[in-house]
Amino acid sequence: MSAIAVNVPVPNTSTIPLPAAHALRKLGHDLALARRKRGISTADMAARLFVSRDTLWRLERGDPTVAIGTLATAAFILTMHDRLANLAEPATDALGLALDERRLPQRIRRPRP
Repeated sequence: MSAIAVNVPVPNTSTIPLPAAHALRKLGHDLALARRKRGISTADMAARLFVSRDTLWRLERGDPTVAIGTLATAAFILTMHDRLANLAEPATDALGLALDERRLPQRIRRPRP
């Protein structure tokens, strides 16, 4: 009789949607490029982030498990924190603006006296 493992956890490959994974990879690549343009080594950047070089490399590869605080600090170090702060700004939310416009009434009637 062979033993079959019943409750063995399956390694989580990734539960992040593919477009989000691509966006994180692009973001990581762009952060790495910005770091290199500023002449900051991986060792110096990791030290300024208070993380290991491995964590910095994961951030620059777009690993979704890197803490958002690490991303925010990296954006600050690279003086890009204002763009991060405006990521979900309502004025640039095309879908939200379209939904608001769709909800507007066709006509507005004056209340009867």
